[in-house]
Amino acid sequence: MPIFFADKKKRNVAALHCGRKGLEKKIIKNLVKIFDNLGTSRDDLLVAIGPAISKEHYLVDKITFKEFYKKAENKIAKVNLPKNQKDFCFSYSNHFKKQDLNQLDLKRFAYGQLLNENIPKANIDISNLCTYELKNEFNSWRRSKTISRQWNFICS
Repeated sequence: MPIFFADKKKRNVAALHCGRKGLEKKIIKNLVKIFDNLGTSRDDLLVAIGPAISKEHYLVDKITFKEFYKKAENKIAKVNLPKNQKDFCFSYSNHFKKQDLNQLDLKRFAYGQLLNENIPKANIDISNLCTYELKNEFNSWRRSKTISRQWNFICS
């Protein structure tokens, strides 16, 4: 999933591609440290989480889910989301017993890692677009095993 960062005062920008492994390795934390070194105030840092696969379509086995949770877990306080973001179900109870699979909500974990870095909630925007569902708008490896990719960029 693309994650865009912009310092609204110093006009520094960055873009990440952050999936399951990037979240496990705390890539967001590492990028925020770079902004710290540039003198960016957390209050000036704007972040947008772009379109990505929704948890309904990102199903992983129990072992992968537990390992991810252990590595990428955040201590997330209860979050009151704006009405336009309430469709994100930030819940840990999403186990598919029949298939022995779990839904992995990458956007929720990215959001939690941003909050852990003290990025103000008001400075974080989350796209509700699912790259798996929107066949005509996005490519998706999980949907069609395509080698095609999305292009994302940010300019200052």
